[in-house]
Amino acid sequence: MPSANAHPSTGLPALDHVLEGLIPGDNVVWQVGSIEDYLPFVRPYCEEAIRQGRKLIYFHFERHLELIAPDPRVETIRLDPSAGFETLTAQIHAVIARAGRGAYYLFDCLSDLAADWCSDMMLGNFFMVTCPYLRELDTIAYFALLRRRHSYRAVAAIRDTTQLLLDVHRHGGTLYVHPIKVFQRYSPTMYLPHVWQGDSFVPVTDSATISGIYEILTREGPARETERFDLWDRTFQSAQETADAVRRGERPAELLEETLRRLLQMLVSRNDRMLELAGRYLTIEDLFAVRRRMIGTGLIGGKAAGMLLARAILRQADPRWQEILEPHDSFFVGSDVFYSYLVSNGCWRLRQKQRDPARFLEGVEQVQQQMLAGSFPEFVRDQFAEMLDYFGQAPIVVRSSSLLEDSFGNAFSGKYESVFCANQGSPQERLDAFLNAVRHIYASAMGREALLYRAHRGLLDCDEQMAILIQRVSGAVHGRLFFPQVAGVGLSFNPFAWSEQIDPRAGVLRLVFGLGTRAVRRSDDDYTRIVALNAPERRPETTSSEVRGYTQRRVDVLDLEQRRLTTCLFEEAVRACGEQAIQMAAYYLFGPVDSLSSEQIFKVQALLKTQKKWVEAYADFRGDYFLA
Repeated sequence: MPSANAHPSTGLPALDHVLEGLIPGDNVVWQVGSIEDYLPFVRPYCEEAIRQGRKLIYFHFERHLELIAPDPRVETIRLDPSAGFETLTAQIHAVIARAGRGAYYLFDCLSDLAADWCSDMMLGNFFMVTCPYLRELDTIAYFALLRRRHSYRAVAAIRDTTQLLLDVHRHGGTLYVHPIKVFQRYSPTMYLPHVWQGDSFVPVTDSATISGIYEILTREGPARETERFDLWDRTFQSAQETADAVRRGERPAELLEETLRRLLQMLVSRNDRMLELAGRYLTIEDLFAVRRRMIGTGLIGGKAAGMLLARAILRQADPRWQEILEPHDSFFVGSDVFYSYLVSNGCWRLRQKQRDPARFLEGVEQVQQQMLAGSFPEFVRDQFAEMLDYFGQAPIVVRSSSLLEDSFGNAFSGKYESVFCANQGSPQERLDAFLNAVRHIYASAMGREALLYRAHRGLLDCDEQMAILIQRVSGAVHGRLFFPQVAGVGLSFNPFAWSEQIDPRAGVLRLVFGLGTRAVRRSDDDYTRIVALNAPERRPETTSSEVRGYTQRRVDVLDLEQRRLTTCLFEEAVRACGEQAIQMAAYYLFGPVDSLSSEQIFKVQALLKTQKKWVEAYADFRGDYFLA
């Protein structure tokens, strides 16, 4: 038990005097040039905690030597940062909850976390969710941060959250401590550099001495954190330099393979099976292209990774696919943006409840409401706005792409949302609509249906992050409507083997007129065109009446005036096609023709006027039209 009269202390009385003492709840961040400059402050702190009978817990990330020697009076928790932000943070918070009030904590260098996660953004998020929790429990905690290794935003997040930020410099073998922030304490000399001399910390008050010291120190690198790239950007910059050097023959090709695997782990997946598959088909240039169209940092998620891999596999199988496939100019919102949204909108602890099988559904409605009302950091909003400028007023679809979604064994089909944006109106209106779409997808990640699915599959404690894939909607404008002439979904196994000539293993297509949502979400009151891939001309219907009975009658479209996804009758969509409606009717009546005679035009017009007959007649040739 700690002594009743014991006050929190750094273990260095002179430093306590400079800082006006430590206060229960203080988080102390030491910004250092190296781990060696952290050690002189760690040891007296730990010795004082032990002397006072405090519970001392050391979080060791095992990326550098242990800061203190093994001691039965110190509980050492060994952690693996590569497990990911959510898993690591949950493990640390569980230890903090168990230890209760008044414990002392020692953390390894936080910069090691950023190195594992390749993201300064996540380093800031870790501190923003951990520091307040420690403060609530009246703890004292020591952290180290390597100076000039991190972006301004990451350091600012830590500075704004911590109670004490102390800059440590070594000059000529002497250590200087410069308090940058000391919350709720002040003295006339507190924020001056202090030189450590024996048992004293003496303020350096002479301006010439101060400027001389800092002039030398700034030679280490850029004088301001704003001049530092994020660790993510630096990693990609280094990868580009490596690729260029290998291409010039200046570096071995094996180095490029190592670099590719590192980028795959950053962008695509940390799953070994997926990494093996991605390594076979994706090139480093593919990953550079993703980075150029990426907002934020982190993984791109299962759906986006699947799309990229499918295209890459086809490209390797036959180069002609490169000419056949519609060019994709998709954008990717990294999974780290999702975590930042949770943290900045006060949803993190509610998220952690959802990892507990006993209470994962508690507060589901509350957290969804918070998610739908949340705000985005300004720098993220700016990148969203820049992306929308690129798309102009072309409709886009904002698609969920979580880490587990579409991964091996976990389809998550229909569990997360995807939202169509008509992308109409002023730039601000388009941005607002897009932000709402992202909010709905983020909220769906913490919704009841997704949680029940994860619980059923034993995935509640998995590191499930939500990335987002933003794609241009295929199709064209038809009056006030936007839709493609054909869309569909392909399945690798055909469960509808209606003939002995159909091989179920060859796969099947479900085709529709209009947006493909109708093919994905099959409706009880409507039908799709089924195409067996090994026998595409063999229809399941056997009579003309069956063809008419099982034809599509409704069409999913984007209404550009109403700015929403809607369903209309088939004849309404055909009317909106204008000239194309005439071409379709002419195709039905006369087959492929270059031009129409006046008599043929009359017949086409007559057909279009009798809308119900047109719909039934069109059903007979629609499948052929799709496949023409």
